[in-house]
Amino acid sequence: MKFRPLHDRVLLRRIESSEKTLGGIIIPDSAKEKPSEGEVLSVGSGVRDEAGKLIPLDVKAGDIVLFSKWSGTEVNVDGEDLLVVKESDIMGVIEGKKNAKKAA
Repeated sequence: MKFRPLHDRVLLRRIESSEKTLGGIIIPDSAKEKPSEGEVLSVGSGVRDEAGKLIPLDVKAGDIVLFSKWSGTEVNVDGEDLLVVKESDIMGVIEGKKNAKKAA
């Protein structure tokens, strides 16, 4: 199944944080917070301004972004939990960072 967000919405996959701190302490699942970092999977076409001109989104598929902690709506696509957020909930793109899932 394919999912394409509409207008100014963005489909994200959360990037899980490390299970171990720098000091070597293992963090149990129950103590972990939901990550606020994610990989953009797909984006909507953009929003229209008052004149009707389409303004494309600033993020693109493959970007690693930082988003607001309580933003978005969780959806399940092909058995994978993903997040749909508005572009305004994305605080910024993390430059030069590759997704660990892809690198592995």
